[in-house]
Amino acid sequence: MVYLGLENPKDAGNVGSVLRALGCYQADGIFYTGSRYDRAVKHSPDTRNVAQIAHVDSLLMAKDRLPEHTSLICVELVIGATSLPDFKHPEHALYVFGPEDGSISQDIVRAADEVVYIPTVGCMNLAATVNVVLYDRLAKLGPVKGIKSGDELIKSSRDNRNRLRL
Repeated sequence: MVYLGLENPKDAGNVGSVLRALGCYQADGIFYTGSRYDRAVKHSPDTRNVAQIAHVDSLLMAKDRLPEHTSLICVELVIGATSLPDFKHPEHALYVFGPEDGSISQDIVRAADEVVYIPTVGCMNLAATVNVVLYDRLAKLGPVKGIKSGDELIKSSRDNRNRLRL
């Protein structure tokens, strides 16, 4: 079980890309806080009426909605955080990502089971960060139950115009 927590995201396009990642990597849902996304989404019809995204007052409250054994993992550039290549993903997690123009709240970082950073020069945007973390999870834990692999996965995932072969 994998959920994403977005703290006060401001850009509907970025959240739309996070929603796409949710589907690609078979995550279960998104919680978000703040009101900036609600204002932005009015101008972006691609991300409206999505069942997997829910507004919450606090991402700590969102964690309380999930099973007790769910780990709270903050993904942020924080001194003392664990590098993503060295991180062991838990089976059940709520990964929390900060806003595009700020950081995760201190109270959430204090409550986290782990704080992880992606070793880059400079910071990535929200959608890129989510994709890297979810890919790393998939690479380390393997595919989610019921997910195809190899050629069957490729056939079911590619665009219907893509008929390339080796």
